[in-house]
Amino acid sequence: MIIIKSEREIGLMRKAGHVVATVLHELEQLLRPGVTTQELDQCAEKQLSKLNAKSPFKGYQPTSSHVPFPGVTCMSVNSEIVHGVPSDRKLVEGDILTIDCGAVYKGWMADSAWTFPIGEISDGAHDLLDATQNALYASIESARAGNRTGDVAETMQKAVEDRGYNVIRHHTSHGIGRNLHEDPQILNHGRSKSGPTLKPGMTIALEPMVLAGHYDTTIMNDQWTVEATDGHLTAHFEHTIAVTNNEAEILTQLNSNGGI
Repeated sequence: MIIIKSEREIGLMRKAGHVVATVLHELEQLLRPGVTTQELDQCAEKQLSKLNAKSPFKGYQPTSSHVPFPGVTCMSVNSEIVHGVPSDRKLVEGDILTIDCGAVYKGWMADSAWTFPIGEISDGAHDLLDATQNALYASIESARAGNRTGDVAETMQKAVEDRGYNVIRHHTSHGIGRNLHEDPQILNHGRSKSGPTLKPGMTIALEPMVLAGHYDTTIMNDQWTVEATDGHLTAHFEHTIAVTNNEAEILTQLNSNGGI
């Protein structure tokens, strides 16, 4: 667990976050039926290089028996909730695509994900995206110094379930800084007044992962892509934040603080 205390370090985190936000913004401009997730991933790699950053995802291997992740981004379509492997799959009208992007900038990392519509999508898909995004910002509001990780988890879960959806059970929000995954872990579900206490300077990737159907998931044959077992739509929104005594600072958004 890293607690950032210097202005230089938080400045580098802001710049890593700005890189991620820039790449997601550029990819959004390319989204249309017919484009492949591999083409989008290749564009992301070029953009990261242009911004003097690299991906913490490519080659990531959590265990020696695990296949190293092949892309610089995760590209998850429809019922695929996280860790989708970029491929020659062409997007079609009505799909929803989650792009999860990370960046390493001068040794510091940031991570963000967004679920995008491809062309015209159904009313149900719109509602799922809206509910998941609302859960993200509700959990960010809860992520203040003095609150505990369980407070954030309960807020996230309630925001989702109040809209009639389910949260994932086997994947979590996580600390981030020098490493992609650090403590504390924050579940998508939980109870208030439990878990570690949040402190100013903690940097956390908060990420509600939401399913329109049951919360059971399955890992596909590529060893990475996590899919809703029942095949229903899923959505995933994520920001890297810095905890403060007041409202958390969102690091993975386009703003003047993170300019490079």
